[in-house]
Amino acid sequence: MSQSQETLSNLLQETRRFAPPAELAETANVTAEAYEEANADRLGFWARQADRLTWSKRWDTVLDWSNPPFAKWFVGGELNVAYNCVDRHVEAGLGDRVAYHWEGEPGDTRTITYAELQREVSKAANALLELGVRKGDRVAIYLPMIPELPISMLACARIGATHSVVFGGFSADALRTRINDAQAKVVITADGGFRRGKPSALKAIVDEALKDDSTPSVERVVVVRRTGEQIAENPRDVWWHDLVDRQSDQHTPEAFDAEHPLYILYTSGTTGKPKGILHTAGGYLTQVAYTHYAVFDLKPETDVYWCSADIGWVTGHSYIVYGPLANGATSVIYEGTPDTPHKGRWWEIIQKYKVTIFYTAPTAIRTFMKWGDDIPAQFDLSSLRVLGSVGEPINPEAYVWYRQHIGGGRCPVVDTWWQTETGAIMISPLPGVTAAKPGAAMRPLPGVVADVVDDQAQSVPNGGGGFLVLKEPWPAMLRTIWGDDERYVKTYWSRFDGLYFAGDGAKRDEDGDIWLLGRVDDVMLVSGHNISTTEVESALVSHPKVAEAAVVGSTDPVTGQAIVAFVIPRGSAGEEVEGEGFVAELRDHVAKTLGPIAKPRQIMIVPELPKTRSGKIMRRLLRDVAENRSLGDVTTLTDSSVMDLIRAKLPSAKPED
Repeated sequence: MSQSQETLSNLLQETRRFAPPAELAETANVTAEAYEEANADRLGFWARQADRLTWSKRWDTVLDWSNPPFAKWFVGGELNVAYNCVDRHVEAGLGDRVAYHWEGEPGDTRTITYAELQREVSKAANALLELGVRKGDRVAIYLPMIPELPISMLACARIGATHSVVFGGFSADALRTRINDAQAKVVITADGGFRRGKPSALKAIVDEALKDDSTPSVERVVVVRRTGEQIAENPRDVWWHDLVDRQSDQHTPEAFDAEHPLYILYTSGTTGKPKGILHTAGGYLTQVAYTHYAVFDLKPETDVYWCSADIGWVTGHSYIVYGPLANGATSVIYEGTPDTPHKGRWWEIIQKYKVTIFYTAPTAIRTFMKWGDDIPAQFDLSSLRVLGSVGEPINPEAYVWYRQHIGGGRCPVVDTWWQTETGAIMISPLPGVTAAKPGAAMRPLPGVVADVVDDQAQSVPNGGGGFLVLKEPWPAMLRTIWGDDERYVKTYWSRFDGLYFAGDGAKRDEDGDIWLLGRVDDVMLVSGHNISTTEVESALVSHPKVAEAAVVGSTDPVTGQAIVAFVIPRGSAGEEVEGEGFVAELRDHVAKTLGPIAKPRQIMIVPELPKTRSGKIMRRLLRDVAENRSLGDVTTLTDSSVMDLIRAKLPSAKPED
């Protein structure tokens, strides 16, 4: 073993273990036997999970894999997704249970029971039918985080229309591209939403996207009144309150084939045409319902669950709308940002609604770390019992901070790996089973077959790193890229014969547990050595003066690629971070933690990092800065002025020797 390989094999070694709380382990929804059950009969296991739903017609075959990689799950089965998410709970006598506690950013609230949700979804379904929407038609939804968003999705599912939710931060060009690719017949939007204390326009962006007959498929635009801002009205427009409120609140849902298209969700690739990920009804609902129940140990009678994601991303689809509602859960939806009107807003909401399960992103957690321990300490978070993490690998220090300062040292943290394409959580601890390691995704869930392989598709030994692949089909898997089967095969199934690979690197530690290393394109090749950006970021954040870090590779004439780091200091570090001494201290810290090969060439001390509204760091923009290129599209950033602040730092950010 070379010195560099030995250094890399020692990365992310973690001696801390957090066993499940005894009380949770005793009452856990899922026990260790689930792994044995699924290993013994994987398809039988998924059939039993499908039986947790209500089917109008039972399936003939659990899985048809006769034409890989095109899967069909629960073949011959029929169900209605909206019925499973709403009506069956009302019929079971749970109509008075709260489905959603909705909190607007200005502080306005709505509490929606399952009976009320059934009526609202039925009215919206009848409204879409009045507009001529039918089974198989596509509906684009461009809304803020308001109740009409899940209502619109469920209304589409109820009548067999395929929805395409477009995140409210996307530009007019991005919206137009998605509308045209899906050939959407109707667009549902709002005059605007509230963000950071002021209205943010949406209808104007829709008008821009639809101008000059550039979206010929669109027949009508339905507009929810949210902010009261003045908007331009077009003959194709209709107000939601004029159209929906007058509809009957009675609607009989129709059963659709298990493989009926439920939704298209576009991945916002940095280059090229966005990929329309297609998910279908039966398999998707089966797996999101099961994983929500298993991973979060959901007790729908007593839990209050909050996923802080935006519904415009897959996390919101699966774990704000479909998974929780299929399980009869009570959820929180929040419209705004964590720092409006103050930096304790999220903890205030947890205290107000006595949230018991909280699911958020590592970038948010690191932001809270930066703001200081004293902010969450001001609120009563004792209701919490399970914490979740999603979106990117969580570094160990953020994990431990989250567990200690938000979870009171008592809550298990489930760090979940999955993708838009997988539809549902694939790798995660189970809170009543797993002795979790900070920063590790741990093991594939029961019924999921994942592996870490080398470039010859051979499983790597414990201690080795490589590519994360899925070896067997799973119910919530994407069925194709909308309208482009060839691209689907090429993108996900061509790297390794017969294996699904979507671009993530991973390593298996000495215990066989899986650590995610981020995207393979976030693995830097420095002097012939593969170094993960995640590992360098974790090393930087483990320094007591660092709140958050992002690392990218930059072209270097000597080493091929060099490591460039962008670092946000902790608030308490104050004046200590100014000057070259702090940068040298950080470089030495990384060298000591990971080895000299991983020492950043350049470290920039910055006030913020560029993030999308879903909390993901836009490393592409940081690479542009590091390479001194013009910036690409910044429309999805929460605050595009962050890039100006980073640019302003460039003159003082000289490479170290």
